Amino acid sequence: MTLPFALLDWIVVGAYILVLIAGGMIFTPRKTQDARDYFLASGQVPPWLAAISVLSATQSAATFLGGPDYGYRGDYTYLSGNIGGLMGAIFVARVLIPRFYALGATTVYELLDGRFGRPAMRAAGGMFLIGRVLAGGARVYLAAIAISMVMFSNISPQGIFLASAGVLFASFAFTFVGGLKSILWNDLIQFLIYVGAALAILLFLWSSIPASTGEILHALASTPEGSNKLRLINFSTDLSEPFSILAIMTGVFLLYIANSGLDQDTTQRLLACKDARDGARGLYISVLATIPVIWIFISIGLLLYIFYERPDLMQRGTMAGGAPSFKGEEITVFMRYILTELPAGLRGLVTIGVIAAAVATTNSALNAMSSVLVQDFYRPWRATRGPVDERHFVQAGRVGMGLMGLAMFAMAVLSFYWQRYSSMPLLEFALAVMTFAYAGLLGVYFTALFTKRGSSRSVYAALIAGFVTIFMLQPYIAGFVGLPAGLRGLSFPWQLCIGTAISTLVCLAGSPVKAAGTHETPAAPALPHAAAVAD
Repeated sequence: MTLPFALLDWIVVGAYILVLIAGGMIFTPRKTQDARDYFLASGQVPPWLAAISVLSATQSAATFLGGPDYGYRGDYTYLSGNIGGLMGAIFVARVLIPRFYALGATTVYELLDGRFGRPAMRAAGGMFLIGRVLAGGARVYLAAIAISMVMFSNISPQGIFLASAGVLFASFAFTFVGGLKSILWNDLIQFLIYVGAALAILLFLWSSIPASTGEILHALASTPEGSNKLRLINFSTDLSEPFSILAIMTGVFLLYIANSGLDQDTTQRLLACKDARDGARGLYISVLATIPVIWIFISIGLLLYIFYERPDLMQRGTMAGGAPSFKGEEITVFMRYILTELPAGLRGLVTIGVIAAAVATTNSALNAMSSVLVQDFYRPWRATRGPVDERHFVQAGRVGMGLMGLAMFAMAVLSFYWQRYSSMPLLEFALAVMTFAYAGLLGVYFTALFTKRGSSRSVYAALIAGFVTIFMLQPYIAGFVGLPAGLRGLSFPWQLCIGTAISTLVCLAGSPVKAAGTHETPAAPALPHAAAVAD
């Protein structure tokens, strides 16, 4: 039986709204003078705050809902994905971040301007916008599922519509005026809320299991099915396994390079630090801080396995069953627990935890997409029509956020149907969507960084090739077009490996660039950057 959303829950939600309003009033700057101030917070962000913001931007509602689902179905192997994360962070910190700071870049795609020309820079920025709309919309959708079920008691298209609109409105409201400065401090508030909510659930769930810690650990280490749910490393060579050590050292490694170094949504925070050294330090801190956060969410899933699948430890005669549904719709086991077991007050805390995770992810995406839209597209176009006051681009950034918000909203509604058709677990769904844009971007940047080949045309072709390759490797598409059986069940890390390899080869096919920076329009003046060159 689904428990009602009680008065105490609404009080908790109301308190959360008041915290957001107070935070917005305190941390929103009264004046934003220029685009650099709006998009990079004047380049004075401390590493620890950049790290928290990166963590908030990457640990979305997909982690909040999908992490426990993964733990319930599997084990701790998703946690070992941080091995690939650390490898990716080292690459980004040593190879990419120093180059971005040396350029005084506002967006990561400015690196391609001098290498292939402005059309290539715009093409990469456009691919980021497409990919971030897809991934950001999917994350909003995942949050909307939980909000709709808990607050509206349905997961109909109408419920998803209203919940998605609410998340985007809250994200837009706290980003519109102050830009990145507002986002950074807002992310800190959201981070404390959703991690606090997760810890509260973990402790409550642990206390509700009438078994000793030793008995719980023994049950997880040796399940009736013969598996070890405490396993950390998966040595399988099965290419359908997304978090085997082989997949982590290859595809997940590439995923983290793309997310940390080629995705403006994440890299924007690292570029807002004082210099390249602080930016790299912020990245390392974020990767290390991810480990305990992910552990909390997966551990919730492991305890849910005990709660639902081990009646002997729960001291009940029959198994509760772990294939939940809500009004005919399949949902995660974590959502079943929230809807049927959590007491009043704690349910409200979980609800604001989901909202906090969604808002922290969404407001950062809106600002990052707007920065690319304005700096890489609108500013060069406007420069050809005469000088204009710098505050004009601040206003343009706010308009850009509105446009991107509408696009993400449309994607969130579309995801309602997409995820049901694909039947993909929530966590894998959110991560897999990101690979569509990443494959092409990785191929282009590898070519730019390590070779002297490539051209604007080959950049276009590589970005398209990467996107199309990932699309064709989706199981439902691969089966429809008749691809070999071995390619129909590939997990997303292997899809990314193939897509990156193909896009790299396509980009390499372009004739070597003889002179850097052949622009179709006059270059916009670089924004000043404090301590631009890494020491």
